[in-house]
Amino acid sequence: MAALQITELQSLRDALIRARLAGVREVRDQNGETVSYKSDAEMARALANCEALIAQMQSGQPINVIKFNARKGV
Repeated sequence: MAALQITELQSLRDALIRARLAGVREVRDQNGETVSYKSDAEMARALANCEALIAQMQSGQPINVIKFNARKGV
């Protein structure tokens, strides 16, 4: 998978904001893939992550950290 461009990240952020404000917990991306969020807090974390990536890309600093959020089962 190719790296996202800043315009793609901005589009994803805008779609996530619209869904969150409308109370929708499911977002369909441009490829037709659906992401379901369990709570508003999870959507807020995704939005914050998107904002951080956009800010980092705009600052010109290289992205050199990958964070994983994995849980087992339940």
